[in-house]
Amino acid sequence: MSRLNSNRRIQIDTSEPRYDEGDDQTVDDSSNAAEDLDPFMGVKVRRKASRLRDFQGDYIDIQSRPHLMKILEKQGDRKVLFADKVIKFTGSGKMKRRILLVTDFAIYIADPETDALKRRIALAAVEKLCLSELSDNFFAIIIPTEYDLLMASTRKTEIVTVLVDATKSASDYELEVALSNRFEYSAAADVVKEVQFKEVEGGVKTRIVQK
Repeated sequence: MSRLNSNRRIQIDTSEPRYDEGDDQTVDDSSNAAEDLDPFMGVKVRRKASRLRDFQGDYIDIQSRPHLMKILEKQGDRKVLFADKVIKFTGSGKMKRRILLVTDFAIYIADPETDALKRRIALAAVEKLCLSELSDNFFAIIIPTEYDLLMASTRKTEIVTVLVDATKSASDYELEVALSNRFEYSAAADVVKEVQFKEVEGGVKTRIVQK
């Protein structure tokens, strides 16, 4: 059977918070734009808790993780703008807990158990960010020269803000933030998926469909 079978789908109901240490489940907390956050252009559905949330940047105490610090030093990155654990969706649809690091030059994905580097993406390689118009935690980082990243985080607003600001500072380029309740991303070299969002009673239902 072809791996691109269009009948294969993954459905994720994010109406209730789920973050189990043993089962890499996604989370749900309204992490949306602050009122004055330009990239969202006032379109995004927002909750008060998200609008009032303070941005701290480092949520994992990066200085206490010498292996990660050594990786950053080797790459010449010294300024960490954001560091936290997120949920990453693999090409096969599995959910993996990962560390997301954003510096002033690159995005890093690392294993939270071993601090091993899984992927490094230069900010200059990022074309745009894709988000829904609803209150959910999902966001996709679109990288035309590689496969894309689909992740979920309760700190999505901060991540988007940091990526937009860092890209503009590094290259004077305004990173596009595309808002739509349906968007496609390349989950692997030959796998394209569509993420669909639907507002339901009590939350947002998210479905990932293989094209």
